[in-house]
Amino acid sequence: MSPLASAKRLIVKIGSSLLVDEASGQVHRAWLDTLAADIAACRQRGQEVIVVSSGAVAVGRRKLGLTPPLKLEEKQAAAATGQIRLAHAYQEALAHHSITVAQVLLTLDDSENRRRYLNARTTLETLLRLGAVPVINENDTVATAEIRVGDNDRLAARVAQMVPADALVLFSDIDGLYTADPRKHADAHFIPEVREMTPEIEAMAGDPGSAYGSGGMVTKLVAARICLSAGCRMAITRGEPLHPLKTIEEGGRCTWFIPNSEPRTARKQWIFGSMKPTGALVLDAGAIRALESGRSLLPAGVTEVAGEFERGDCVLVKAADGKVLARGLVAYSSADARAIMGRKSGEIEAILGFRGRDELIHRDDLVMEG
Repeated sequence: MSPLASAKRLIVKIGSSLLVDEASGQVHRAWLDTLAADIAACRQRGQEVIVVSSGAVAVGRRKLGLTPPLKLEEKQAAAATGQIRLAHAYQEALAHHSITVAQVLLTLDDSENRRRYLNARTTLETLLRLGAVPVINENDTVATAEIRVGDNDRLAARVAQMVPADALVLFSDIDGLYTADPRKHADAHFIPEVREMTPEIEAMAGDPGSAYGSGGMVTKLVAARICLSAGCRMAITRGEPLHPLKTIEEGGRCTWFIPNSEPRTARKQWIFGSMKPTGALVLDAGAIRALESGRSLLPAGVTEVAGEFERGDCVLVKAADGKVLARGLVAYSSADARAIMGRKSGEIEAILGFRGRDELIHRDDLVMEG
């Protein structure tokens, strides 16, 4: 089975040139319809699909009569106009397959700020659970640094890390990674598979100032590094063919980046090694047994809350004697945690005035020590 077909959760990143006609500013409807058919086929066999799409500025600037080069405020105005048109195009294409589309606007900062990261992840998880296909656009109307060629590659990789995904496909104008720019070097060799981001692999991206390097292969290798660390497979392939996902499955040329760990394992490694704990939760014996059996941490098993922290922060989980048992991302602030500790999950809404998660730390956000 191909890395694409075996993915339970798949992300597809679509560049502006694939989606929008350069001359007219119109969406390539015939191509989008075949992509929608591919997505429907993936969903029919039980796969979840997220789309990360460029194109809002390209569509919107023509509707507003703007001519490049655009000022920042003109790019943002173009994005505001183009986003609604892009969302409508995706909605129409996937509606033929009775698939609900949900537009989600993100910036890179949303994937790097812990609290916004958790909010975005929860929204995406809920949409997937409800059977929708999230279509993610850069939130260009409020972003500044994000309006830069190639950033959607990195944004797609951050989303893959966030959800987490099993595979990410970056559709490009080139069919994979070569030892050098094949448009300039006739002796450039195609690289079908990469398992480690070495200096030699990174050097293959070429000069960052070139068309191959700037907004091209350099940003794709940055995305590959993020995916490999998150345990997510990633492919670079040419996106122009009709039915582009089906083309990959039928043996179309692409470069696969293959990680050494599964997504959840890599995510827990990130929690364990990259985040500084800001507080602690002390547990009773029953909660400790529940954690040791692989269950989530509920408020009822917490006897003490130490330190000050906010929702999404990393905290230590301890036994009464001070021994550190685990660490994880907490779903409530320290103030709220103190209010609900020792209480049943069904009482949370009455105590806090809102309904949050049943768990103080979900098992997916918890890493046991040792």
